[in-house]
Amino acid sequence: MNYAGANFDEQTRAFLQPADYTNPTPQGRYHLVVVGAGPAGLISAIGAAGLGAKVALIERHRMGGDCLNVGCVPSKALLEYTAHHPDADFAGAFAWLREVRAGIAPHDSVERYTEAGVDVYLGAAAFDEGGRVCVDGLPLDARRVVICTGARADIPPIPGLRESAPLTNETVFDLTTAPASLTILGAGAIGCELALGFARLGVDVDLFELADRVLPLEVRDASAEVAQALRAAGVKLHLGHAVSSVTQTQDGHSVEAGGVSVLSEQVLVALGRRPNTEDLNLANAQVRVSERGFIVTDAKLRTTNKSIYAAGDCTAALQFTHHADAQARAVVQNALFAPTAKVDGLIVPHCTYTKPEVASVGHNEDTLTAAGVAYDVYQFDFAELDRGRVEIEGDGFARVYTRRGSDQILGATIVGHDAGEQIAPICMLMNNKLGLGNPSKMLFCYPTRSEYLKRLADAYTRSRFTPRVAGLFKRWLQFTG
Repeated sequence: MNYAGANFDEQTRAFLQPADYTNPTPQGRYHLVVVGAGPAGLISAIGAAGLGAKVALIERHRMGGDCLNVGCVPSKALLEYTAHHPDADFAGAFAWLREVRAGIAPHDSVERYTEAGVDVYLGAAAFDEGGRVCVDGLPLDARRVVICTGARADIPPIPGLRESAPLTNETVFDLTTAPASLTILGAGAIGCELALGFARLGVDVDLFELADRVLPLEVRDASAEVAQALRAAGVKLHLGHAVSSVTQTQDGHSVEAGGVSVLSEQVLVALGRRPNTEDLNLANAQVRVSERGFIVTDAKLRTTNKSIYAAGDCTAALQFTHHADAQARAVVQNALFAPTAKVDGLIVPHCTYTKPEVASVGHNEDTLTAAGVAYDVYQFDFAELDRGRVEIEGDGFARVYTRRGSDQILGATIVGHDAGEQIAPICMLMNNKLGLGNPSKMLFCYPTRSEYLKRLADAYTRSRFTPRVAGLFKRWLQFTG
């Protein structure tokens, strides 16, 4: 592919926010009006339209939402490019991520949705005094409404931070030249991924985190693996202290925390998310929000106004694209037909795409201990597999938690270069209420990394071989010998 010389952003905008687009004229009552064209909104709209419903979709910025424009797609494209191009330069890497984004854009485009029968309105949505949903003041008659407005990067009240005009995930991919140095606040998934990507491009990166480790919501062994990889890439970690101030200087921005002061050309904030709900006039529709502005829903995604639903990041649930997808499918069922679909029992995995990757689902030892749940732990190192022995990147581990004395899977953490893929069969087991012992009956290709699951199942089976069971077997063999 040609990575240089083309402005892929203009091509993307032509699909997602066409300058010459004219909004349709409302025609009668819509079965469903969807506010927000991110993952939850797009799936809600096209799913309902595919069932024959009359659907309107409102988007104030670009179709595709954060995931396509400023989230999953560009960040993973950056990590993938820099992993396979050890001498990658900024121009090549950013041209690649923009090309990837442009290649996916047609799937989320205005044209695709209008061709699918959705009335697409580009403009700002809000509820009027009568509780009707409007786009740029134009009311739309709706039987049901679903709010899918997502969330944005939060800028916490750290002295001097807002005045420094920090980068966020929403602006960092608009850079046209690489900063010589970058300070990142927050070592969650976004902070760690961007730290690794920019460090690979030769940027001098400092990463600050209030907790005493990176990825503080993951198990400590996983955090340690990622911390080691970040340091190996050249990232300087500053852990265990809150950032006290950010000061603009003649030479850049000075970040202070725990007595340490770091000067860098740019500062990037990755310290949580804030919902995009404040401009919707939700009080006019009797839709309640939390203190932080997230929309309050029940297990069926109904708001306090039973004609209005909400899905995706604006609900403060787990903020992952795949979770928004699942919520949207439930919304289509509940808004158009009998409201029987619930989302409170979903098995939702997540993955941080550093190298190594860290993927988790369900509980870990910290959450199980906090909940007072007795558990057993089964762990297998990928290096112990025959495939792991022949791989250059064969390290990592898989750890599964089961309810004490049984094979009921309560959660799992996987660390490895393909952790996001390897977590999938565990999710399938959990979704189908199958225990850790079940994979012992399955066949896996040899040699593959997926064999870890059979090894874990064998470990569980061996745990059932108690002295009493061993005695029974011995007596049986003596009897039949």
